[in-house]
Amino acid sequence: GSPPQALVDDTEDVSLDFGSEEELALRKAKIRHPLATFFHLFFRVSAIITYLFCDWFSNSFVACFVTILLLLSFDFWSVKNVTGRLLVGLHWWNQIDEDGKSHWVFEARRVPTRAASTEAEARIFWLGLIICPVIWTVFFFSTLFSLKMKWLALVIAGISLQTANLYGYIHCKLGGHKSTSRATSSFFVTADVPKRQARRTAEDHIEEHGKTGTR
Repeated sequence: GSPPQALVDDTEDVSLDFGSEEELALRKAKIRHPLATFFHLFFRVSAIITYLFCDWFSNSFVACFVTILLLLSFDFWSVKNVTGRLLVGLHWWNQIDEDGKSHWVFEARRVPTRAASTEAEARIFWLGLIICPVIWTVFFFSTLFSLKMKWLALVIAGISLQTANLYGYIHCKLGGHKSTSRATSSFFVTADVPKRQARRTAEDHIEEHGKTGTR
């Protein structure tokens, strides 16, 4: 009786270990979202290269300023809305409720194994997200020391846009144990609390008036 039971238990353990190894192999696979990975770095690296060598391509300060600002804007939108979801399963945004109050929502979505990002994609995502704001910070101090004040507004815009994405995704990462449904549902529950309290207060007030009227 006992030896066959031991064989069954050993077989089940082997199957469980095999499943974990298969999932680990998928996680360590090559880049599975090449287009998203490319554009995650393309706009921000292009903005840095254009800032460094724009004098070689054009003598117009306005043309360089607008080009770099557009690249920074495209980078902010793509990282916030596309590459963050595909490469690391994170997303953040700002939402205004019915009362006109602004709420920041940070999501960490649990994606299926087949659609999950790989370790290479996650590494590229976080390295690009952290290194580029540091480079723009270096540009800020170099602009101050070299007294090139006409570039100061552009450098501050680059720091602001890329730091905003970094700040948002760090919040998403810190709250990574929460799923999308929980984060979204908790937001709407929090938004509805004042309304529910007001309704309960009004109902209690009506009931008290009804009791006093019957007496």
